[in-house]
Amino acid sequence: MILRGVAVLALILLLWNPSSARLLPAGDQPIVLLDASLSMTGAPWRAALDSARSFARRRAVVWRFGTGVAAFDTTPPAAGASHLGPALEAAAGRAGEVVILTDGNVDDVAGIPPDLLRRPRIVVQTRPAFFDAYVASVEGVRHVTRTDTIRLRVSYGVAGTRDSGLGARNASITVSVGERRLTSQRVTLPDSGTISTEVTIPDSRIPNPGWQVLEVRLDGISDAEPRDDSRLFAVDVSLEPAAVIFASPPDWEARFLARTLSDVARLPVRVFVETEAGRWRDGATLAPVAAAELTRAASAARLVIATGDPGRAREFTARSAVLLWPTNGQAGDWYVERPPSSPFTAALAGVPWDSLPPATAVTMPARDSNRTATVALAARLARRGQARPIVTLEQRDGRRVASVTAAGLWRWAFRGGAAEQAYRSVIAALVDWLLGEQAAGSRERTIPESFEVANGLPIVWRWTSSDTARPVGITLRSGATTGTDTLRFDAGGRARLLLPPGIYRYTLSGGPEQGVVAVETYSDEWLPRAPALSAQPGEAIARVASVGLRDRWWLFVIAILALATEWALRRRQGLP
Repeated sequence: MILRGVAVLALILLLWNPSSARLLPAGDQPIVLLDASLSMTGAPWRAALDSARSFARRRAVVWRFGTGVAAFDTTPPAAGASHLGPALEAAAGRAGEVVILTDGNVDDVAGIPPDLLRRPRIVVQTRPAFFDAYVASVEGVRHVTRTDTIRLRVSYGVAGTRDSGLGARNASITVSVGERRLTSQRVTLPDSGTISTEVTIPDSRIPNPGWQVLEVRLDGISDAEPRDDSRLFAVDVSLEPAAVIFASPPDWEARFLARTLSDVARLPVRVFVETEAGRWRDGATLAPVAAAELTRAASAARLVIATGDPGRAREFTARSAVLLWPTNGQAGDWYVERPPSSPFTAALAGVPWDSLPPATAVTMPARDSNRTATVALAARLARRGQARPIVTLEQRDGRRVASVTAAGLWRWAFRGGAAEQAYRSVIAALVDWLLGEQAAGSRERTIPESFEVANGLPIVWRWTSSDTARPVGITLRSGATTGTDTLRFDAGGRARLLLPPGIYRYTLSGGPEQGVVAVETYSDEWLPRAPALSAQPGEAIARVASVGLRDRWWLFVIAILALATEWALRRRQGLP
């Protein structure tokens, strides 16, 4: 009976599985977090690498951190950012001392919980102070025609400490494509920080149409870090504008439409505005434009758009595919409803219609309007009454004509987020239907989110097709070198491709997608910055580990021995 009681008690304890705690010494297997961002290049990396090897000889676990967390290796630092948070969170669940080897230039210090920052020992390998002049950013229009003037907004600045021999503040901004210099402009460097200037380039100076990558360089200044003296900017040059917008009068609707049309359809767009009755001007420069130039632009364009009062541009909308967008309708809060069955249904799936701002006005259709037109979207005034069509599609004399009769849809794009994506989806669907087989840009399965990325950062590709994201092969050509890879998309429809600095012309397998992307030598990591982290001894924290009874091997032995012994004794006594 005693043996049976011992066995039953052991089994009850195993089923209950109470736990006990024990202290783990803080010195168990240290964890070393090695900063592998580009700012560690040179002496800081060599010193940190020697320290990491020293810890590794003492059974330490070494992780590299930068844009992510990776296992230890001795390859030079290549990450374009220094994110310490994920590495600290991973190390927090392990026992042992945590040691950070860094130059102190960490990007996400503000987002790391203070208790995580108190625990580790931080060893800072400081960078020597130096003076640096750099190009901070380049902005401009992506899609232009051969008659346009390219206007680039260039931000440049200085950082660090000037030596006595670096007092000159005069420099020049040079723009070139390949080996050909396009323009040069004298500038004056600020005492500190960044300033901006506008650089203009006649498009006729670019030798070839198509995608070209401009290099914007800061020349005439001697600094210690030349890798951030230039930036790249990709621009698409077309012989003729693919889309022409006639805005009469010019308003926010036309402005947001032009920008979105250029982005989502990747078409060169030219805008003409009627500021006075019968007087048209270029939308970019406000220079007067002759009627012959308007007619020529409309005749060469694949898509003509008339906004405001489309009747003012009637003579220019007789040939190409046409989008009519009147904005002088009945005022009110017109809420757009879910789309009926139409060519837009698949393209607009997933749009949160109930969350979109209402249109501000809707133009009522004329009584003799074409009743055979397909209604793609409709809206109700204050969500009540009869639904009025606001997007219709029809065929007129062998050409496609779309009409958008709602004003104020630009507020979707202005709000950003899901509303902006809804606006972009509507514009892309309109262009796709109007141009049909010519609308290659709007039917691309995936596009790069940015044509240029900084050194050490991946190029992010976004899946834009209504189909389910799937792996896509990509061919990359840079000079005489050709390589292949595969874009693998995550649950959010993003794929990341890390490339060394260079200009790459890409082609995607199984589709028409092609273009150019560029990886710059520039990186924020090159800039001299005040360290965000300082050296600290850290806290020697004893870790508490919870151990359940099922983890005690001897309790299983007791239960088995008690049951086996009790069974053997009963057999010897002839008991069942």
